Parts: sequence; structure tokens; C-alpha cells
Amino acid sequence: MAIASFALVALDCPDPRSLAEFYSAIVGGEIKDSTASGDWVRLQIPDCADIAFQRDPGHRPPQWPDGAPQQAHLDFDVADLEEGERLVLDLGATKSAVQPSPDEWRVFLDPAGHPFCLVKV
Repeated sequence: MAIASFALVALDCPDPRSLAEFYSAIVGGEIKDSTASGDWVRLQIPDCADIAFQRDPGHRPPQWPDGAPQQAHLDFDVADLEEGERLVLDLGATKSAVQPSPDEWRVFLDPAGHPFCLVKV
């Protein structure tokens, strides 16, 4: 028996609202500001776990694949890697110089520097 159910992934970042908007453009969902200060923003995604964004004024982007700890990463399934890549780059993502398996999955960095992958399904 499970103790709990998975609810969300939380990412530290300097600007929670703008990072929520970035990920909302990828997966949809509704952005909810959970605090008046905007220090915690939640992207509610129908039929899926949510993504939350927490303000960290001292945020340093993680280094991938080595260096500072990776903190977290997200995987997103796509039917077409080329099209997915084009769309996330248009949103402000950066393609990582390190691509271990670019025919199967590709690594990008979101605007706050968190790595995420597009995975061909």
C-alpha cells in the first residue's frame, strides 16, 4: 500500500511566474499563484502531476551532465523530436551541448537553467 500519491515536481528558480508560463506553453494547464508575493506558483495539468515553481533569489542553474548537482529534470514525450525541438527553442529553451542519444531523446535547458528532455515515443 502506498503512503502517498505523487502530486507535483517543484523547481527552484528566480522567477516562478515566467518559468510556469514557459512550461505551460509546452504541456498546457492552468497557472495558479499560490502566494500574493508570487514566491510559489503551481501549474495544474489535467490528468497529470503538477509542476510547481518556488522563488529562490540565490538560484544558480544546475550544470548538466556534470558539475553542480542536477537538482531535478523533467521528461516530456513527443512524437517528433525535430518539431518538439523547434517549438521549445522558440519558447526560450537552450539545447544542451551534450546529447547522449539525440535520435531517442534530447536535452534542453529551460530559461532558469533546469535540464529537461524531449523523448521520442
